[in-house]
Amino acid sequence: MYQQTQTVDLDALVEQHAVLVKRIAHHLLSRLPASVQLDDLIQAGMLGLFESAGRFDPSKGARFETYAGIRIRGAMLDEIRKGDWTPRSVHKQSRAISQAIKEVEQNQGGDARDRDIADAMEISMDQYHQLLVDVSGSRLFSLEELKSISDGFEVTDASDSESLDENPLDIIQKQAFSKYLAQVIKGLSDREQTVLSLYYDQEMNLKEIGEILEVSESRVSQIHSQAVLRVRARMHSWKIDQ
Repeated sequence: MYQQTQTVDLDALVEQHAVLVKRIAHHLLSRLPASVQLDDLIQAGMLGLFESAGRFDPSKGARFETYAGIRIRGAMLDEIRKGDWTPRSVHKQSRAISQAIKEVEQNQGGDARDRDIADAMEISMDQYHQLLVDVSGSRLFSLEELKSISDGFEVTDASDSESLDENPLDIIQKQAFSKYLAQVIKGLSDREQTVLSLYYDQEMNLKEIGEILEVSESRVSQIHSQAVLRVRARMHSWKIDQ
């Protein structure tokens, strides 16, 4: 009887929160390239919801909607990453910009300006700005992406229930990484920090941010891409020290 009751409860949780999957899918879709299909996001999200219902432990004090939301979003992002829809050329461009930023800032001891980066890459300003737009249009823009920006080093919230199963040393390392990442972000220019904050914390789209900053959506896209790539370049020192 307990097993039957538990099954009914699980089914009820899934049915009750199916709308959450659609809401998260639509929210992500508005921030992703046109090649990503809504149905694919919903299908992956439903799998995440089923998993959440099966693993949820109310005794830990978390609300199911909060717990499920994290797993649903994560399932969608994992599905997109598996699809490998980002062209190799974009990955190459992204790495080239990050490398140029790192070299310029090491040589100058300060923030690399657009002109400095373009000169280091031996391209025109127009070409550099177009690269930023290309990278912006093909990258997975999410808080999870920003947290994993160090070339595959995944960072998760240590309060997440899954972290309880991890090695304590892994948790400490991830906490140290998150702390260092926060310091790096604080070292960005005010405008770059503002764009990241509005995009990730306030979850505004590029057009809305442009209206606030009184610049074009394309310019916001460039600022965002450059900020993310600057963070990636500066995180290089953390990787070396480990």
